[in-house]
Amino acid sequence: MNKPHTSAIPSRTIVQSHKLDLDSPGRRDYWVAFAHDSLWGDHLMPLTVMVGPQMETGRGLVAFGSNHGNEYEGPIAIKHLLSEVRESDVLGRIILVPVLNPGAFAQAARESVSDDGVNLNRAFIEGAGKAPAISGITHRLAAFVRDHLWPRVHVVLDLHAGGDAARFARCTSYHPIEDPEQAGLVEDTARWFGTPLIVTYQNSTPGLLTSEAERLGKVTVGCELGWGRSISAEGVRYGKQGVLAAAINHGQLRGSIAPIDHHRDGTQRLVSMVDRECFTVSPFSGHYESLVDCGQTVERGDVIGLLHDFVRIDDQPWAVRAEVSGVVIAQAFASPVARGQHIVVVGTTQDKRTS
Repeated sequence: MNKPHTSAIPSRTIVQSHKLDLDSPGRRDYWVAFAHDSLWGDHLMPLTVMVGPQMETGRGLVAFGSNHGNEYEGPIAIKHLLSEVRESDVLGRIILVPVLNPGAFAQAARESVSDDGVNLNRAFIEGAGKAPAISGITHRLAAFVRDHLWPRVHVVLDLHAGGDAARFARCTSYHPIEDPEQAGLVEDTARWFGTPLIVTYQNSTPGLLTSEAERLGKVTVGCELGWGRSISAEGVRYGKQGVLAAAINHGQLRGSIAPIDHHRDGTQRLVSMVDRECFTVSPFSGHYESLVDCGQTVERGDVIGLLHDFVRIDDQPWAVRAEVSGVVIAQAFASPVARGQHIVVVGTTQDKRTS
């Protein structure tokens, strides 16, 4: 007779954020309760903290999955680590949040569509969760990160995928960083994921989690590990590798780790999508037909795809051209695209390390 499955992970305690213990030695597994905006109840965020004997005030690592609710490699990778990271190996402080945005995750949606309709990765703005006009659940999640997690960590990993918006060449990412020491630590941390691309991207979008963490001086890395509301085994592997490597290399976890894939063989490419010309915008609503794969090298003027207008069905499709020479980082995932949508992103290649 088969024995019933039992988990080695302790049962979780439901607590409000002010009752969290993120500092005492040991491991604690929580459901962090946030008042629901409509249901008479709570959103429950899974959070695990492990604190070792060498924990230092203001230092630690946090890894987030599901900043957007329809991106799954991050949640899966972090969920695996909940049972794979041994408490006895933890030296400092490790905080694992497989689902940062439980409302959006439950709806398999990018934004919190059934609550306030806000995109969490645009919610890190002044007054979030405090000012009455921006005190819905999504802005309160941002306030939670600010109040309870930022003061306790110096390494921030935000694991994304393309969801329904775009398909990517798998990459790690960060913004241009002026401080050379911080920039070097960020690039090294990004390389350890093993992805083929390391992307520096524009920092003009308001309210990003990673932008705020970078401004606070934290070693901050984002990534794109998949797309299409699916689960890529390769993306999950990159996510697990990146979190473990960061924890070990930044002194939070005992052990050693070997580089993998493009990091191991030295084929990682540094690319930049800071300039506006990197982004090709759809001039009308239509259906996008890709002609090249993400990760492919292209020259300025190359036709990457075709945009079809099925209202003017007898017209020839509009040629979607690369506006810079470089590497195709991302393309529209779904064929129907909206007017003004970024349907192709090409990154320019960098010849040397950013540090």
